[in-house]
Amino acid sequence: MPFDVRRFDIYRKVPKDLTQPTYTGAFISILCCVFILFLFLSELTGFIATEIVNELYVDDPDKDSGGKIEVSLNITLPNLHCDLVGLDIQDEMGRHEVGHIENSMKIPLNQGAGCRFEGEFIINKVPGNFHISTHSASAQPQNPDMTHFIHKLAFGDKLQMHQEKGAFNALGGADRLASNPLASHDYILKIVPTVYEDLSGKQKFSYQYTVANKEYVAYSHTGRIVPAIWFRYDLSPITVKYTERRQPFYRFITTICAIVGGTFTVAGIIDSCIFTASEAWKKIQIGKMS
Repeated sequence: MPFDVRRFDIYRKVPKDLTQPTYTGAFISILCCVFILFLFLSELTGFIATEIVNELYVDDPDKDSGGKIEVSLNITLPNLHCDLVGLDIQDEMGRHEVGHIENSMKIPLNQGAGCRFEGEFIINKVPGNFHISTHSASAQPQNPDMTHFIHKLAFGDKLQMHQEKGAFNALGGADRLASNPLASHDYILKIVPTVYEDLSGKQKFSYQYTVANKEYVAYSHTGRIVPAIWFRYDLSPITVKYTERRQPFYRFITTICAIVGGTFTVAGIIDSCIFTASEAWKKIQIGKMS
């Protein structure tokens, strides 16, 4: 007797003359197709889109930076002349720079009465501060007005993150225009190193930060101290890493198979129950008539 490979067919075929189409079955089949299409498109959208996975660890992520951090500052002082505005930088490594001017620009406002300071500079990865003051001016004003509006204060590379929120420009939009003109402002920053790795494995190094602030008029034994806008910073040892990931293709195929198979199985059970109940009801009606 020749070997018949058809014995291994687990998908046995039922002759068409033994099957019976019904309106209920057609209706359920159409609903199944619509439902499968909806789930398929949902899964396809999720497969094409990327997800952002974050993790925390203790490390200095950007070791190639030489222990430096890039800072971008944009601030408006509407009542202080540009000749008086200066940036001073100091830290615990002994750096003390008064009137930093490299990569900075001062734009006169209000017919020269005010100033907008835009600058990019480097700080060391140690606790320190940078501040806007009149310390570098050749002649100190009697009553400098330190009311201000901060447009931007950011550290490191600029990141374009749509799925994750972060405090990369926590002071952006800080409005101190209604504060005491003679008051100093202290912004205490806790800087958190942040790494963003895209699908290609390319990394960008940025920094988020939290901020607390206070406003005060300072005095010493010689009288009132010249006000300034202080940004005092310290670095957190914890690094935040964001990684772009996409769902594996095999998982997408597995999900699609589960959707199609599961939907048709459930629909077949529902159709079978409805058909069985309908046939039983017909038999009851025939029994009553006879």
